[in-house]
Amino acid sequence: MNEDLKFLKELQAELNTQETDCQAAPRFWTIMDYKKSPGNVDYDSGEIEYYHNDGDYISFGNFNDLKEFIEEHYEEEIDDDLRWHLSDDDFESLWQYIEENLNGDGYFDSVFVKEVEFIAPNTMFLTKAEAKRHLELNHYHYTSKAHAYAMTAWRAPKVERLLKILSELDFDSLIKGGKTFED
Repeated sequence: MNEDLKFLKELQAELNTQETDCQAAPRFWTIMDYKKSPGNVDYDSGEIEYYHNDGDYISFGNFNDLKEFIEEHYEEEIDDDLRWHLSDDDFESLWQYIEENLNGDGYFDSVFVKEVEFIAPNTMFLTKAEAKRHLELNHYHYTSKAHAYAMTAWRAPKVERLLKILSELDFDSLIKGGKTFED
């Protein structure tokens, strides 16, 4: 039981000294991440995303991505005109050629997208350090922009009481007194 009390004492020290990120108590930490979502070109800031979707969604971020895809998946359709566009290093020109000549199946398309933030599901941490460590160990589940994010457990009286106890209880007296949680 003393190991549990030692853990709680160390947790208390961390809770009482960690950054708050200007978030009111009772606070906890989550992971904030970002994703692309369709947007409105007239109202949102964003970009056009070019893609091929035949069940496997493949997005093209630059000329070389598109060129490699065409050379790998449409090699039989490469004629002199397409070969010229593939060597021109002009994304817009190549894309226009593809839409006009290789898109009979409708797999090539584009959409205006914006970046939106979201709280990653199934993330809840008592300390910022624990949230950051989670990101280090599980970075492959998140984008490179993901970060620890403080939130308030608003109108959650049991969470508030628990965190207050963790922040204020004198664990030294429990350890010295030899008391256990059952006492």
